[in-house]
Amino acid sequence: MNRMNLRWPLALALAGFAVAAHAQTMYRYVDPTGRVVYSDQPPPAAAKDVKAKRLQDNVIETDPVPFATKEAAEKFPVTLYTFDCDACKEAEALLTKRGVPFTTVVVSDEEGAAKLRALTGKQAAPVLQIGEKQVVTGFNSSRWHSVLDEAGYPKTAPSSRPAAARAPGSANAAPGPANAAAPATDSAPPPPPTRGTDYPK
Repeated sequence: MNRMNLRWPLALALAGFAVAAHAQTMYRYVDPTGRVVYSDQPPPAAAKDVKAKRLQDNVIETDPVPFATKEAAEKFPVTLYTFDCDACKEAEALLTKRGVPFTTVVVSDEEGAAKLRALTGKQAAPVLQIGEKQVVTGFNSSRWHSVLDEAGYPKTAPSSRPAAARAPGSANAAPGPANAAAPATDSAPPPPPTRGTDYPK
């Protein structure tokens, strides 16, 4: 009987390792003192009445980053080439408000400037890079939203995202009572021109 009791926990432990990458295993067992234990760790060899249950991943999604955002970020990572300019701050605010994870390259630094020249051949920022091939020079909110849509990024950040997560300089981005949006018209206004700035050398 003791030999059988040892085999069962060992088999459960091996099974737990096999499925760890896809699902979590929860164990219920009785320890040597008679106490019922629930744990995600394999039970000790002396455990009795061992039962295991597999819990599927993402039964309840608690991660503030949506799955669609993670998937897009894996396929098409975003890099923002920027420095201290108004257009750059607006560009960063757009990405932050939309909940897009991004890497920042500061082009006023020598290393960042070299990366920007290698990418575009110029020294103007902001520049948005999505994946390895999509490069958008200058800031145009309509254009940036369009390419982010094409890459699969959600149009808005999760509603649970705290307001403090906005990028510096974007505190006035959200309309309030004092600056309510203008009434819609029959014809949409033309998109704003692309804006880029040569950073100081």
